Amino acid sequence: MSLATKYSPEAVEAKWYQYWMEHKFFSSQVDHNKEPYTIVIPPPNVTGVLHMGHMLNNTIQDVLVRKARMEGKNACWVPGTDHASIATEAKVVAMLKERGIDKKSLSREEFLTYAWEWKEKYGGIILEQLKKLGASCDWDRTKFTMDPDLSDAVISVFVDLYNKGKIYRGIRMVNWDPQGKTALSDDEVIMKEIQSKLYYINYKIEGSEDFLTIATTRPETIMADVAICINPNDPRFTHLKGKKAIIPLINRAIPIIEDEYVDMEFGTGCLKVTPAHDINDYELGIKHKLEVIDILNDNGTLNEKAQILVGEDRFVARKKIGKLLEEAGQLEKIEEYKSNVGHSERTDAVVEPKLSLQWFLQMEEITKPALSSVMDDTIQLHPPKFKNMYRSWMENVRDWCISRQLWWGHQIPAFYLPNGEFVVAKTKEEALALANEKFNASYTLEDLKQDEDVLDTWFSSWLWPISVFDSEVFTSGKPNEDLKYYYPTNDLVTAPEILFFWVARMIIAGYEYMGDMPFKNVYLTGIVRDKLGRKMSKSLGNSPDPLELIANFGADGVRTGMLFSSPAGNDLPFDEKLVEQGRNFANKIWNAFRLVKGWEIDEKASGAENAAAIHWFENRFNEALTEIEEHFQKFRISDALMTTYKLVWDDFCSWYLEMIKPAYQQPIDRATYEKTIAFFEGILKILHPFMPFLTEELWHQIKERTADEALIISAWPKAKAFEDKPIAEATQIFEVVSQIRNIRSSKGISPKEAFALTVNTKQPELYSRFEAVLKKLANLSELSFAEKADNAVSFVVKADECFIPMGEQIDVEKEKENLIKELEYTKGFLNSVMKKLSNERFVAGAPAEVVENEKKKQADAEAKIKTLEEALAKLG
Repeated sequence: MSLATKYSPEAVEAKWYQYWMEHKFFSSQVDHNKEPYTIVIPPPNVTGVLHMGHMLNNTIQDVLVRKARMEGKNACWVPGTDHASIATEAKVVAMLKERGIDKKSLSREEFLTYAWEWKEKYGGIILEQLKKLGASCDWDRTKFTMDPDLSDAVISVFVDLYNKGKIYRGIRMVNWDPQGKTALSDDEVIMKEIQSKLYYINYKIEGSEDFLTIATTRPETIMADVAICINPNDPRFTHLKGKKAIIPLINRAIPIIEDEYVDMEFGTGCLKVTPAHDINDYELGIKHKLEVIDILNDNGTLNEKAQILVGEDRFVARKKIGKLLEEAGQLEKIEEYKSNVGHSERTDAVVEPKLSLQWFLQMEEITKPALSSVMDDTIQLHPPKFKNMYRSWMENVRDWCISRQLWWGHQIPAFYLPNGEFVVAKTKEEALALANEKFNASYTLEDLKQDEDVLDTWFSSWLWPISVFDSEVFTSGKPNEDLKYYYPTNDLVTAPEILFFWVARMIIAGYEYMGDMPFKNVYLTGIVRDKLGRKMSKSLGNSPDPLELIANFGADGVRTGMLFSSPAGNDLPFDEKLVEQGRNFANKIWNAFRLVKGWEIDEKASGAENAAAIHWFENRFNEALTEIEEHFQKFRISDALMTTYKLVWDDFCSWYLEMIKPAYQQPIDRATYEKTIAFFEGILKILHPFMPFLTEELWHQIKERTADEALIISAWPKAKAFEDKPIAEATQIFEVVSQIRNIRSSKGISPKEAFALTVNTKQPELYSRFEAVLKKLANLSELSFAEKADNAVSFVVKADECFIPMGEQIDVEKEKENLIKELEYTKGFLNSVMKKLSNERFVAGAPAEVVENEKKKQADAEAKIKTLEEALAKLG
C-alpha cells in the first residue's frame, strides 16, 4: 500500500479516537487481577472552554494514563466538571440581562431553572474539546460537582463537620467581592501591585488649632474612622495622649489611642483606625473596644452611615472626597504610591475587607495530617520546591469561610426557626424533627427557613477523589468496591496556583474521611506564557485558540510542542514554533515509515554489512528506554519526550536508517528489514503516550491487526541490559562522519566525490567493523591505517587522528590554526569537567552514573589533547 507523502492528521485523528471509544479502551472496571492506576481530572469550570493551560495539563495526564495502560495497569482517568458558583452565576446573570431579565425579579427556583438550562447548553463543551486532544478519559464515569449523588455527599460532609463542632457561624472580617456580591476565602484573593495615590489628610485636634496629618490610600473611608492611633514610644505625639481629633468633612470627634502596632517610620507615623474596612484595624478595634461603622453597601457604594456622597461608588467617592478635602483646606498633599491590592480571582473586582455573618470551617486541627503527609513525602510534590510554599500556607492557615452569597451551588443545610435559633440537617424534614426534639416544640415545615447562602465551590471539589467513586461513604463510613480499589489515586496533575485552593483541601478531606492520602504524587505544571513572558489570557488576547492549533498542526504536533519545554513547576514560554516542531516531528516519523515500507526484500542477501548498525541501535534503544523510564519515575515528562525525540530523530532516522538503507532501487535483506520493523514497533510504543494518533495509524499500517492487538493496549517495552561499548564506538564513528562532512562543506567539495581515509589509531578493528558504514555515510573510496599521510587535512576524534588526502599542497599554517583552535576548545572543556569533579558536593550528591560519565569525558578529553598536541608537533 502506498502512503501519502505527507502526514494528514485530520482523518487519522477522527478515525482512531472513534475506534478507541468503540472498543472501550478507555473504560475501567474493578479488576483485582490488575494493579489500578488512577487519575482524577482537575474538573474544569462548567463555564470553560479549552485554553492553553488545560492543553498542557491534560496532555501530561494523558501521557501518564496511556503509559500505565500499556504497562498492563487498569488505567482509570475520571473526567468531570466543576459547577463554579461565582463564574457560572455571573454567566447566567449576563445571559438573563441579554434577555432583558433582572435577577432580582426572579425567585431562587426560577433563577436555578435558567442556570441549569445554561449548564445543559454549555457545560459539556470543554470535555468534548478534550477528546480532540486525544484525552483517553473513561467518559462513562464523567461527573459534575452538582450531580445529585455528589451534592448529597457535600451536604453530608457539612452536617458531619458541624456535628463534630468543626463548622461554626459567626461575624468575622471576610474578603468581600462587591461585583460578585459574595464573600471569598483568602485563597480566592489575588494580590496585584497597582499604582495608587497616598493622600495626606489633616485632622484637627479638638479644642485647638493644632492638627495631625494622616497618610491613607483610602480617603473614601474617613467617615468610618473611629480613632487615631499613635505609637506610645513616639515623642512627636506625646502631647496628644488622651485628646480627640476631628474627622474632616463630617466633623465627628474620635479618640486618639496608643498602640505599639503603629509603624513610626511609615507615612506620618500615625494612622486612622477604620475597623469595618481593614483587617488590621478590625483587630485593633477589638483590642481597644472601638465602635464599628460600616459605610459600604454590598455592591461597593456608600451607604447612609457615610453621611456624604451616599450612593456613590467607592472609587468615584475617593476622587470626590480628595477634591472636597482640598477645598476645605484639609488636604496636605497627594503622592504617587505603589501598593499591593487584593482582587477577586473570579471577577477581578478590588476586594473589600467586610464584617459579615458567615459560615467557617475551623482549620487548625483538621490540617495537621495534611501538613505532615507532604512534609514527610508520604505525598510527593513534583517539583519539591513547592513544599516550602505549602508548609507556609498550612502553618499560617486561617479558618475557611465556606459560605457564598449566591444561588447557584449547594445550599447550606441550616434551617432557621421562629425562636431565632437554627438547626443543621440534611433535609428539611430531618431538620424539623431535630428542631422539635431539641426545643420541645411543634413547629411545621412552613416554620423553617433554609439559609440562603451556598457553599464555596471548593467545599465540593475537595471531596472529588473520593466522591467520584463513592458518594455515600460520607454517611455510611463503608467504602464501596470502586473506592476500595481505586483510592488512593496515583497521580494528580494540576497548576501551582490551586495548590492551596484545591490540592491541600483534598488532602485534608482524604485524611478526615478515608484516613489516607487522596493521591501519591502531585505534578505541578508551570504557567503557559507568551513570548513576552505574560500569562496567556483572553483579556490580553495573547492566547492562541487550542482547537485552531490542533486543526493547523495536528493533535500530536500540539501535544509534543507543549511538552518540548515544560519541566514540572516551570513556566512554559509558548511559541508557535514549538507546535510546528511537533508537526515536523510527526512528518519525520511518517516519512521514515514510508522509506522502510518502500524497500523491496531480497530473500538471498545476507545483510552481514548491517550487523554493526543493528547491534549499535539495539543497545542505544535500551539505553534510551532506561533513561525514559527514569525520567517518568521522577516526573520529568518533558525530559522523557526529549530523550524519545532524540532517539527517533537523531539515532533512528538520521543514523540507523542511513546506515542500513540499500542503494537507490536496490533491495534489502530480510533479516535487516525485519529487525528494522521490530525497532520501528518499539519506537511507536514509546512514542504512543506522547503521539497517540500517528503511532496507532502506523502500527496498523505495518500489518493488519485486530482490536486486541491495538497499540493503545500493547505491552510497554521493557528495557534490557545494554552495553556501553557499542554505543560509544558508534558515537565515535558518527563523529568521524560528521567531521568529514564538515570538511567537504568548508572546502566546497561535492558529497559525490569519494575520499580516501587514513586513520592513526590503536583500535583499527573498530574502523574495520564499521567500514561499510563509513564508506556509505562519508562516501569513502578506501579506508587505511597509518601514522600520517602527506598533503592531508587532519582532524582528531577521541585519541585517533584521521587524515583526508587533498591531492594538492595544503595550507600548513591554516591546518595549524584549526588544530590550535580545537586544542584550546578541548582544554576549556576538560577544565569545566575537572571543576565538576573537584567539587566535593557534586561528587557526593550526584548519581554514580553521572559521576562516572564525567570521568569518561575527562579521559576522552585528555586523550584528545594528547593526540592534538602530537598532530601539531608533526606540522612543526
